[in-house]
Amino acid sequence: MKEKTIERQIRNYLDSIGSWHIKTHGNMFSKAGTPDVLACVNGRFVAIEVKRPGGVVSELQKANIELIKRAGGVAFIAYSVKDVERNLQKEHLI
Repeated sequence: MKEKTIERQIRNYLDSIGSWHIKTHGNMFSKAGTPDVLACVNGRFVAIEVKRPGGVVSELQKANIELIKRAGGVAFIAYSVKDVERNLQKEHLI
């Protein structure tokens, strides 16, 4: 499955639970390594790095996920909608 397809499924899921979200784009206006989807779920900042199964997470992406967590946000890597659901449940956001 393509990463873009997984990302679309994740965004549809986020819509279904009433969250606000935006797709980030790698360009001169965004910080390198920013997770693919930024969201607000039940009042919490959530950042999701989307990868297809077997996809590789860069060191910069890992570092940004850790920085977001240290700042009090929720950040994780998702290979599927189930990964998103599992992480949001773990954080008691759904």
